[in-house]
Amino acid sequence: MRIGWPRQVFAQVLLVQLLITTGVLLLLTGLFLQPLRTQLDYQAEHEALAIAQTTAVDPEIAAGLLSSGPDPAGPVQRRTERTRRATGALYVVVMDLRGIRWSHTDVRRVGHRVSTDPSPPLHGHTVLEVDRGTLGTSARAKVPLRDSTGEVIGAVSVGIAYSGVQERLMAALPGLLRYAGAALTVGAGAAFLVARTLRRRTHGVSVADIVALLSEREAMLHAVREGVIALDRHERVRLVNDEASRLLSLEEDAEGRDLKEVLPPGRSRDVLTGRVTGRDVLTVCENRVLIANRMPTPDGGAVVTLRDRTEVELLGRELDSIKGLLDALRAQDHEHANRLHTVLGYLDLDMSERARDYVAGLTHARRASADDIAERVRVPMVSALLAGKSAVAAERGVTLRLSDRSQLPSRLIDARDIVTVLGNLIDNALDVFGAHATQPAVEVEVFVEADTVVARVSDNGPGVPVDLRDTVFDEGWSTKEAPHHRGRGLGLAMVRSLAERYGGTARIAARAGGGAVFTVTFPGIVTRSAARTQPALAGDTP
Repeated sequence: MRIGWPRQVFAQVLLVQLLITTGVLLLLTGLFLQPLRTQLDYQAEHEALAIAQTTAVDPEIAAGLLSSGPDPAGPVQRRTERTRRATGALYVVVMDLRGIRWSHTDVRRVGHRVSTDPSPPLHGHTVLEVDRGTLGTSARAKVPLRDSTGEVIGAVSVGIAYSGVQERLMAALPGLLRYAGAALTVGAGAAFLVARTLRRRTHGVSVADIVALLSEREAMLHAVREGVIALDRHERVRLVNDEASRLLSLEEDAEGRDLKEVLPPGRSRDVLTGRVTGRDVLTVCENRVLIANRMPTPDGGAVVTLRDRTEVELLGRELDSIKGLLDALRAQDHEHANRLHTVLGYLDLDMSERARDYVAGLTHARRASADDIAERVRVPMVSALLAGKSAVAAERGVTLRLSDRSQLPSRLIDARDIVTVLGNLIDNALDVFGAHATQPAVEVEVFVEADTVVARVSDNGPGVPVDLRDTVFDEGWSTKEAPHHRGRGLGLAMVRSLAERYGGTARIAARAGGGAVFTVTFPGIVTRSAARTQPALAGDTP
């Protein structure tokens, strides 16, 4: 069974921490032992120095050196041997100026020259060292020996057995190892706790698996068609994928920045920060309709997923329009049946001329209305919208007319945004009338001031209270029940968003005689100054 490097992150961290802790303890133990050894050497050398200095000031030693020769039984040998036994020194050696021993632990060496250089103490210097001599390694001290006049007549060398120093060092080692073992135990316990916490956080996966997971996560986040944005508990952008950057129009360096710096105030930011809660929350960012779901994370942050529902919303509106057209076709079917009955009656009564005039009158009225719209609104997309909405309004019993002052040139940067705004405003105006409304009417006015297109839709319905004139533009606000295929409260929010995209405004005013007036401006949407300045709609009051 081959023992290899562990795969799990917690095991790797535990092993590395144990190795580091052991290495640090060994290093600290070595760093502690070296000063301890130096200190023990220092103590031994100064112990030898004290013995050597005491021996050197003994007058009997100096007198014996001057009055006799080197003799194993002489007074110098007897005196120094007594000192050695009393102090426990390894040796006490007295030498003359020639370096000849006058005393030694081994009496056979008395009368022989010392094994080390005697010149420093014979020249008046004190020597402290650890050196090897005839009796082995010792901590030694050498001092000059002087007579009564202070003249150097020899030297005294005292050695302390170095084995005693090592014994003291070894005696201190068990206590040091106990402290090191205790520290190692504490360090190992702390490393185990850290590793266990890491194991719980990483679910026991290996480093290779973590790297693979990160790579797969990056690939998945940037491959999915949903926007994903992650925030920390301080509302900083922790992660954002390509789709979320596109849907929210974020800059490339959004990650790591505060959400307030990358996203303007509004419902979209409130949804991301959790101030607006709910499941499948609808929000509008610029001209996109988004569905957001926010999931809090254990660390206080959140992950938000975003889905682009702009096309679905447009399809839903088209479905509503088709449904309205179907209702209109049913009504027209009934109306045409009545008209055909009238024509049939004329024919049965042999009044063919009256039948011809009746049909011609109906055809002329419709053609005149369409021609009038196309003449004053030169943008085919907008004129087609107005013609279609006129038919829908007529079938609902609502009079929809184009103001006499309406003029719209053909050269616009993007007519689709004007179509979206007018379509929403006209639909809302038609929806305010109940089944029993008296003479319901909607007036559309669209004109150009300098390079700004002004679109205005007014109705004689119940109007909008003053305290709700700003609220109606909020996303999700609606007084109508939402259909199954889409949400409500997005049309006016999109109107304001499109206007602000061009630097314009969307506002509500009261209509004289009752009702509401919606005015939307599109600065810079005209490619040339093609229209004269138009006055405000008569009767409008703020």
